[in-house]
Amino acid sequence: MKQFLSEDFLLQTETAKRLYFDYAKAMPVIDYHNHLPPDEIAQNKVFANLTEIWLKGDHYKWRAMRANGVAEQFITGEADDFTKFKHWAATTPYTMRNPLYHWSHMELRNPFGITDLLSESTAESIYQRCNEQLPGLSTRALLTHYQVTTLCTTDDPVDSLEHHAAIAANPFGTAVLPTFRPDRAMAVDNPAVFNAFVDKLSEVVNSDINSYDKLLAALQQRHDYFHEKGGRLSDHGQSAFYFKPATPAQLEQIFQQARTGKVATEQENEQFRTAVLLQICEWNHAKGWAQQFHVGAIRNNNTRLLQSYGADAGVDSIGDWKNAMAMSAFLNELDKKNKLAKTVLYNLNGADNDVFATMAGNFQDGSIPGKIQYGSGWWFLDQKDGMEKQMNCLSNMGLLSRFVGMLTDSRSFLSYSRHEYFRRILCNLLGRDVENGELPNDMAWLGKMVQDICYNNAKAYFGF
Repeated sequence: MKQFLSEDFLLQTETAKRLYFDYAKAMPVIDYHNHLPPDEIAQNKVFANLTEIWLKGDHYKWRAMRANGVAEQFITGEADDFTKFKHWAATTPYTMRNPLYHWSHMELRNPFGITDLLSESTAESIYQRCNEQLPGLSTRALLTHYQVTTLCTTDDPVDSLEHHAAIAANPFGTAVLPTFRPDRAMAVDNPAVFNAFVDKLSEVVNSDINSYDKLLAALQQRHDYFHEKGGRLSDHGQSAFYFKPATPAQLEQIFQQARTGKVATEQENEQFRTAVLLQICEWNHAKGWAQQFHVGAIRNNNTRLLQSYGADAGVDSIGDWKNAMAMSAFLNELDKKNKLAKTVLYNLNGADNDVFATMAGNFQDGSIPGKIQYGSGWWFLDQKDGMEKQMNCLSNMGLLSRFVGMLTDSRSFLSYSRHEYFRRILCNLLGRDVENGELPNDMAWLGKMVQDICYNNAKAYFGF
């Protein structure tokens, strides 16, 4: 019987151990998509306690606590921080076989060096020992500890990027770059959100945005600004892929209707999103950026929690939209103009794995290795089973060796254990194939492949 979370955790063969310890473990990290707050990096924030750094904003843990019968006051409510932590600690043993059980104990070991199992009985001791270490674990200290060379935050086009500028003026070894996330610029199905965005955008560019063309001009101005500040990525969170062309007159009408508060019809919504997104993708291509599409979430399902807490309360789930035909048409529209930028495709519904992986293969053009990427297991799929399925699918349908690897997609500075998790899973997959005689025992090549997936491919692909 193996010990839980031993040095060989998830590494089931001798070859897997060699690949991990000799090649993967020491590689630095490029975290090309996350939701870390840049102001906390600029300020080099020191966290007050373990709850603040570990539970605040972590909707994975919140979902588990609700499922375990914990009242909302002890999750996102008014309870004090230690009481909230105690409820999480009491929940943790019930998360066995949920990835939270692995992640939580990996995060306690690294960086805190704590090997005790978290439970109600160990809560107070673990809380105190972690709190004692927090003064030395500021945001910048943690990023240095985890060897993060580059991270890309997720930023609205109207963001000033002042915190990125402050970090650049006081560098510390990790490049912190913005990512252009213009979802609100297309939200004509939600006029309140759309109009609040357009009003703010008007202030930022100092121009009255009273037409569709002026909206595009303002967005392009902000796209240029992000580029000046080091941005090399856009990111797009959408329910599904859309491809519904429209005339300039139709787009202007949809814009004007939204500005008066009228909710767009389903067709109008798809037309508007298609047009705006195609234009942004052309700007990405012109600047040599990469673009990411995160597709398939049903967000904010529970309106009671949405109203009491707000968005990102942990009440999102997997959707089941059809994507293949619209994704093909959208990517082809850009490709036939030779304006398809480097693209990373993420699906949230595991049933779409083969669809997304094979679609990526349709638009490789030989300009660079792996120009169109089938992205890592995302959100509900970024656990052991989901990662293995994503990598097996990519192996079957494309080139795993050209994969740009893992990202955190997290709001927590302790989430970099997910890179270790991913690397162990990757090495175990390859090691098992070697020992089964399905791959040659060529450690020099396999070691290079592992290091490329862990770091080198992303470095070459994104060109930060």
